[in-house]
Amino acid sequence: MRTIFSNKSLKTLLTLLAAIMVAGTARAEKPFARGADVSWITQMEAEGLKFYTRGAEPREMECMQLLRDSCAVDAIRLRVWVNPDERWNAKEDVVAKAVRASRLGLRTMIDFHFSDTWADPAHQVMPRAWQKLPFDSLTSALANHVSEVLTAIKEAGVTPEWVQIGNETTPGMMLPTGSLDNPVQLTALNNAGYDAVKSVFPDAAVIVHLDGGNLQAQYDRMFDLLESNGGRYDMIGMSLYPYWAEQQGEKGGWQKVAADCTANIDHLRAKYGKPVMICEIGMPYDQGATCKKLIEQMMDTPVEGIFYWEPQAPAGYNGGYTLGCFSDGAPTEALDAFKKKRVTE
Repeated sequence: MRTIFSNKSLKTLLTLLAAIMVAGTARAEKPFARGADVSWITQMEAEGLKFYTRGAEPREMECMQLLRDSCAVDAIRLRVWVNPDERWNAKEDVVAKAVRASRLGLRTMIDFHFSDTWADPAHQVMPRAWQKLPFDSLTSALANHVSEVLTAIKEAGVTPEWVQIGNETTPGMMLPTGSLDNPVQLTALNNAGYDAVKSVFPDAAVIVHLDGGNLQAQYDRMFDLLESNGGRYDMIGMSLYPYWAEQQGEKGGWQKVAADCTANIDHLRAKYGKPVMICEIGMPYDQGATCKKLIEQMMDTPVEGIFYWEPQAPAGYNGGYTLGCFSDGAPTEALDAFKKKRVTE
């Protein structure tokens, strides 16, 4: 069949194609994120912890600047709790850290936990103030919380590049209301958060984040569920911790975990057509050389970036966290991986 375009129609089509090409180029040119989650930093400073350059003559330095100048970190991730018992990770604390990062020229990811404390695969506890709300009111409370925090960040002059709707929501969020067994409700909560993000920062990439980046089946389950129920998201986020994988019975060491994660990244990009971000990565504090190899290997996968989780934490901090990568307040060789150029750079 022969189709005849008018000059006006042809001009409109060419304009549309040009816009698509420009948008695609802009996405392709967005720099790879070399990131760190430093949400503990204000608490650590209040407790008197200090940070230093590495070498024969260590020099004290503010932690975010140290990560930028000594470790090539260019992005900061910050978690948000709803009504924490202490001030850490509440709105005002998050805004203060986001402003510090922005003044250093660092990009920002905001990570909503939708809890008053830690949210992860073993803990997805609804905030106390929301526990008796009917479902429609709960979705409104979630949206209002996201909007309120992001508006405060915006008014402080910071524009986040990424926003997570939930943290490691592998079993769902705010259980049992938003569990995988309640896919319609889980999707509604997700979409309420997504829409709230876009209402404040239309260009921010909204991330759905799961743990166990090496475990393809749990990613298929979540994203099949979201796709089937009209879930909205821009990016797939994952955590990658060989230590935890081994604790859960994974054999083959970090190399096997990394290989399985790489295969999963390729699978997810092909199946869902979404970019992938490693939102958390880490290894035991005394395995710096191995951790460097892990990060270098994952940097050459088709991900948008990698964020080390609380690298500045000393061994055993805050009840036993041992996956930081600082020693005596100074970064170890683990984060030297970020100084490497990727194969695509």
